[in-house]
Amino acid sequence: MTEEPDDALLTGGEPIAVGDFEWAPWRPDALARRLAAVATPWAVAGGWAVDLWLGHETREHEDLEITVPRAGFGEVRDALPDVEFDVIGAGQRWPIDSPAFDLLHQTWARGADGVYVLDVFREPHEGETWIYRRDESLRRPIADVVRRTPDGIPFVAPEVLLLFKAKASRPKDEADALLVLPTLDAAQRVWLGAALDLVHPGHPWRVGL
Repeated sequence: MTEEPDDALLTGGEPIAVGDFEWAPWRPDALARRLAAVATPWAVAGGWAVDLWLGHETREHEDLEITVPRAGFGEVRDALPDVEFDVIGAGQRWPIDSPAFDLLHQTWARGADGVYVLDVFREPHEGETWIYRRDESLRRPIADVVRRTPDGIPFVAPEVLLLFKAKASRPKDEADALLVLPTLDAAQRVWLGAALDLVHPGHPWRVGL
């Protein structure tokens, strides 16, 4: 089982709270144009991934989240020279070159005006194999984790996305699950059911699979 980092190791950060910072997130199509030359397999995550799977916008989005293999983050960073990145986690913010970079997975990008535009999750992997960061025994080929819209925007496969959302089950996550679960095919349902049994035994979403 992958453990969360010990907060005692995360020293020297700037305390932050929800609402401390302004967001004006890019849209997925705009980001896809910026990352068109990036070879590492990045993918839109969060609520936007739900909308890309369903083919229409279901709600407003306060941010834009993407996932990228840890080793590929540098390529994404190089493709976005007009933003600065900060490490975010445990209620704190650090510069990108701080030790927290190796302990945490979340990285926010901000423009010169200080407004945040993108949230990058650096995910564990081994070569072309994706590893679920909350339980490293759960693995899949990265090619199976990343789907694409008809116009080529990559996004996290819906069954994988729901596994991530299952931990918090906030109202928006519950709403996303209600929209996505009926659209899953048999193979997706089997995978998500087994993953929930492993990571979140007894999760209420399991009943609908």
